[in-house]
Amino acid sequence: MAKITASQVKELRDKTGVGIMDAKKALVAAEGDLAKAVDLLREKGVAKAAKKSDRVAAEGLADVETVDNVSAIVEVNAETDFVAQNDKFKALVKLVAETIAKNKPADVSAALNLPVDGMTVNDKIIEATQVIGEKISLRRFMVVEKQAGQSVGSYLHMGGKIATIAVLDGADAVTAKDVAMHVAAINPKYVDRTQVPTAEVEHEKEVLKQEALNEGKPAKIVEKMVAGRLNKFFAEVSLADQEFVKDPDQTVAKYVASKNGKLVSFVRYEVGEGIEKKADNFVEEVMNQVKG
Repeated sequence: MAKITASQVKELRDKTGVGIMDAKKALVAAEGDLAKAVDLLREKGVAKAAKKSDRVAAEGLADVETVDNVSAIVEVNAETDFVAQNDKFKALVKLVAETIAKNKPADVSAALNLPVDGMTVNDKIIEATQVIGEKISLRRFMVVEKQAGQSVGSYLHMGGKIATIAVLDGADAVTAKDVAMHVAAINPKYVDRTQVPTAEVEHEKEVLKQEALNEGKPAKIVEKMVAGRLNKFFAEVSLADQEFVKDPDQTVAKYVASKNGKLVSFVRYEVGEGIEKKADNFVEEVMNQVKG
């Protein structure tokens, strides 16, 4: 039997909101496999939805800058939130985004070698690191080029903790910004349900089927129940199917259509997403120093 640690139990509880014993039992049954444990809890109806709970630990800022028809969304990391509020750091992030929008580099390495003010972007970052006193790094970026007949909107939340870009065919810049704001708030995974991978849909169907059967529903109506619940799943992950944050009576797709537009794509950066940062245990640190 796989040994289940307290940290595994905590992670499962964070993802599903279940109690300690339910989490531990599920992990034991799943032999320590977290994803399998989530499925088991959902099938039992204990956890109604598997929420992705990536710990956001790194600090810094995300930004969007537009030059002519090109927009660049970037994330620049620092070590503390204090630096993220520093005017020099904010200016650096803006400069990096503008330089990337002007030059459309292929990757981070190419971006760091771009010339700016007689230096390179990398030189600028090193200079800022020396002045500010913290490690600063360009983590990622994406370039979006507006095509004929398209509308592009961007949105920054909390001064750059979240940055988004939305691209529409038709409509206008105001509508595109509304969609970008929705993306920042609701965090969809895909533009529409056609983009959801088949394997992900089939996995969801199986989980929903087992959940319905475990509720004691007759097999003949389970299929209809799964179809209904699958629509709810799409409404969670698909931008087109989500209730529009400014008007929940219509979906995002219907809102955009009412403005003579169609959803094309979106980009959403949340500072630090997917980065694990070592938590400082100050009590342990002090005790170690005392012992030493």
